[in-house]
Amino acid sequence: MPNGAYKITLLTKEDRMTSKDLSIFNSLRPFSIGFDDMFDQFENMLGNGSLAMQSNYPPYNIRKTGKDNYSIEVALAGFNKKDVEVEFEDNLLTVRTKQVNKSENKNDDGEIIHKGISQRQFARSFTIADDVKVGGAELKDGLLTIACERIVPEYKKKKLIDIK
Repeated sequence: MPNGAYKITLLTKEDRMTSKDLSIFNSLRPFSIGFDDMFDQFENMLGNGSLAMQSNYPPYNIRKTGKDNYSIEVALAGFNKKDVEVEFEDNLLTVRTKQVNKSENKNDDGEIIHKGISQRQFARSFTIADDVKVGGAELKDGLLTIACERIVPEYKKKKLIDIK
């Protein structure tokens, strides 16, 4: 090949590796049974870079409050419960703002001279496992707390098997 020339190789569809081929979750599939849905959810979250593209707003904590209890705490300073909605559908818990009226410079407390508390639109989603029940939500002192509980069915609980 002459100096400065490039070799171009065209790959067929069979020759190309996809991100799914390179995935750690795909390499775990031969060693597990019944986890395909979970692996697919992780693929969707991590495979297309959606986690890296999510913003940091609003900040949140996920806290383990007991053996099978969790709470999601979302910092919502400046919002009240009429400004926010919490939706749970198809294993996806979403906290989002309702339409914020930015032209509102006067309320019951008086006219706003300087607005330094952000009330921008947001949507924050969490993937919830099949065996986790979302209990309820409370907004208190600028902190939205969503209670979650893992419900362990009888067939998943530890049991001793009699040997005959």
